[in-house]
Amino acid sequence: MEQIIRIGMDTSKHVFQLHGVNAAEQPILRKKLRRKEMMGFFTECPPTVIAIEACGASHHWARSLTALGHEVKLIPPQFVKPYVKRGKNDAADAEALCEAMSRPTMRFVPMKSADQQAVLMLVGMRERVVAAQTQLSNTTRGHAAEFGLTAGKGMSHIPLLLERIMIDETIPALARDLFASLADEFAQLDERRKELEAKLMAWYRNNERCRRLAKIPGVGPIGAVLLVMKAPAPELFASGRQFAAWMGLTPRDHSTAGKVRLGVITRAGDEALRKTLVVGATAVLQHLRAGRGRNASPWLVELLKRKSPKLVAIALANKIARISWKMMVTGATYRQNAEPPTLASAV
Repeated sequence: MEQIIRIGMDTSKHVFQLHGVNAAEQPILRKKLRRKEMMGFFTECPPTVIAIEACGASHHWARSLTALGHEVKLIPPQFVKPYVKRGKNDAADAEALCEAMSRPTMRFVPMKSADQQAVLMLVGMRERVVAAQTQLSNTTRGHAAEFGLTAGKGMSHIPLLLERIMIDETIPALARDLFASLADEFAQLDERRKELEAKLMAWYRNNERCRRLAKIPGVGPIGAVLLVMKAPAPELFASGRQFAAWMGLTPRDHSTAGKVRLGVITRAGDEALRKTLVVGATAVLQHLRAGRGRNASPWLVELLKRKSPKLVAIALANKIARISWKMMVTGATYRQNAEPPTLASAV
C-alpha cells in the first residue's frame, strides 16, 4: 500500500472497483469493494490521489475521502472514455480513470460543497415542477380543444380557460368534473413553484455575485443562480470563449485537411444553463424587435439585419456567457450603456 501513487475508483450504488499503480506505472492494486467496506479501506490506506468520474454521488465521495486526507480528482465522463482500452466493465473503467488522471493536460471538475448541492437540488426541484406544470398545461389545452375551447399562449391563460369550462353548460358534467381535478392539480403545482422560487430568490438576494450577474440583459435572477451554481470555478477557463464552448454555445468543429467545417452548436455542458441563457437572449431580441429595447447594442441591431432571429439569439447567448465569465473572474459590475468595443473586451 505504501507504493501506490494514485488510484482510479469506479463507483456505483453498491460496488466500487479500484485500480492503483506505483511510481513505475505498474498496476499493484485491483480490488472490488462493497459500499460498506469502502470507507474502512481508505481509512487505513495512506493518503494518495484518487480519481473518480464526475457522476451521481461523486461529490459526496470526494468530500468523504478528502476528510480522510486523500486528494480527490473528479474527471468528466467524456474525458475518461478515450482511455478505456477494450470492452466496458468496472475494472476497465477504474483503470481508465487511473490513466486519465496522469495526463498533464487533463481537466478536472471542482468539488462541490454540501451547501452547493442543496442549492442545486432546489434548482432541480423547480425545473421538475415547471416541467410538470407545462405538461399539465398542454394536457388541459388538448382536452379543452376537443370541446371547442382554446386559450392564448402562456401559462397565465390556463386558469381563465378552466374557469370558462366550469361555467359552460354545453360541456358534459363528467368532463367538467375531470377539468376540476386538473384545475386543483394545476393550482397545487403553481403554489409549489412559487414556494420554491421564493426560496431561490432568498438565496439569490444573499449572494453578491448573483446580484451582479442578474444585471446583464437576458440573465435575470434564475439565470444568475444557474451561472453561479452549475458552472465550475470560472478561473479554470482561460477565456470567455472557452467558457461559452464549455456551455455548448460554440459551433461544432469538424475540420480537416485545412478546410474549416463548422456545424451547429455542440450542446455540451449543462442543458438547463444553456437553455436559460438562450431563452433570456430570445426575450431581449423580442423587446428589441418590438421597439422596446433601450440602449440597444449596434452590434445586435446590425446582426439582426443579416441573420435569422434564432441564430442571433444563440450569438447573444454566447456573448452573455462571455460577459458573465469576465464579471465572475474580475468581480466587475455590468455597465448598461457599454459600447460594443467594451463588450468585446469581455471575450
